[in-house]
Amino acid sequence: MISRYSLSPMKELWTEETMYKKWLEVEIAVLKALEKQGKIPKGTTKEIVEKVKIDVESVREKERETRHDLIAFLEHIEEQIGDLSRYFHKGLTSSDVKDTALSLILIEAGRILLNEIEDIKKVLLKTAKRYKNTVMIGRTHGIHAEPITFGLKVLSWLSEFERNEKRLKEAIENIRYGKISGAVGNYAHIPPEVEEEALSILGLKREKVSTQIIPRDRHAQYVFTLSLIGVAVERVAMEIRNLQRTEIKEIEEPFYEFQKGSSAMPHKRNPIVSERLCGLSRLLRSYVFVALENVPLWHERDLTHSSSERFIFSEATQILHYMLVKLKEILENLRVNENNMLKNLDITRGLIYSENVLIRLMEKGVSRKKAYEIVQQSAIKAWEGGKDLLEVLLEDEEIMKYMDKGELEELLSVSPYLKHVDVIFRRFEDDSQG
Repeated sequence: MISRYSLSPMKELWTEETMYKKWLEVEIAVLKALEKQGKIPKGTTKEIVEKVKIDVESVREKERETRHDLIAFLEHIEEQIGDLSRYFHKGLTSSDVKDTALSLILIEAGRILLNEIEDIKKVLLKTAKRYKNTVMIGRTHGIHAEPITFGLKVLSWLSEFERNEKRLKEAIENIRYGKISGAVGNYAHIPPEVEEEALSILGLKREKVSTQIIPRDRHAQYVFTLSLIGVAVERVAMEIRNLQRTEIKEIEEPFYEFQKGSSAMPHKRNPIVSERLCGLSRLLRSYVFVALENVPLWHERDLTHSSSERFIFSEATQILHYMLVKLKEILENLRVNENNMLKNLDITRGLIYSENVLIRLMEKGVSRKKAYEIVQQSAIKAWEGGKDLLEVLLEDEEIMKYMDKGELEELLSVSPYLKHVDVIFRRFEDDSQG
């Protein structure tokens, strides 16, 4: 499904060619560090760089023989640099190269995702402001509760994306680590100062204590963060699906010219993209379990994490990228039916204002328990009798002891629910800037 769409920036990160280039980048950084430390002749790095050209098919052929991806890569390089190979990969183990290169790729993937999140934030802010005072019913348990505005709903989505942006930045910093410490992390064949210099060249930090690998709790946090962002996408998509239901029809995802909703029913306009995003979020969450399983390994390292990691990082980042791209497309073309929002607001014939009456009775000296019972009985009578709440309240002698018709009409209106909308928006903007 995802391959049908053009997601080249992210997809390109997970090609074999990019992987080999990143491996070479790590090896070159080590050579530069060795050269700076006087451990190999000056000019060695430059000479190697000038001679090396990555040929993916050549590495593949060698891997079919060696059955070891990094050795195949090394042999491919050694053929090109000849005697200089005595300086190449000196004192390193496979994970020095592969784990450090993986960090570089995950950082770049994170940046791509951050760009998409930034775009979504802009669309959400624009939408929230546009519908800031567009009144609709708020629902809890799927049941009409009290009035809100569509702008406030969207602002809540935006707030979550702001939190996830911060989480992703933290996850990127948490993965910004490399290790050039040898087979079991003891620096027996390559000194710590070479690692310091090489990682500095790569823009990475050194792991405080590495084994043969970079500890996998870092990677688990990264994958978990991706899943949290996926859940934020799912939250928006699920709300669109719910509000697009025929009996509600308050918002709809875009439906394009020549698009078809059903092979059997020409009238159907299904929220298929929103449904797709919800399904992909489930898949994304499943990778968290795998990432957590990869944290505890035998001793200084085993290889049980390696096979699954060939899938989960590339797939998780590409899936989330796709989800963000499609969500942005939905939000940019979202159909908002303000008339239906107003229509649905009156479905309960005033029941949604019951708390206003409850509180006013309490303010007039009625105990909360008694006030609740009085209003609830009127609400039940109105709901089961198909009457307006105002009509029933006016017939209630107990309530009319405390208020008149004008006061009740004022209480059974939407205005009290909108008085702090500006405050919420202003507070959001202040917190976001702060």
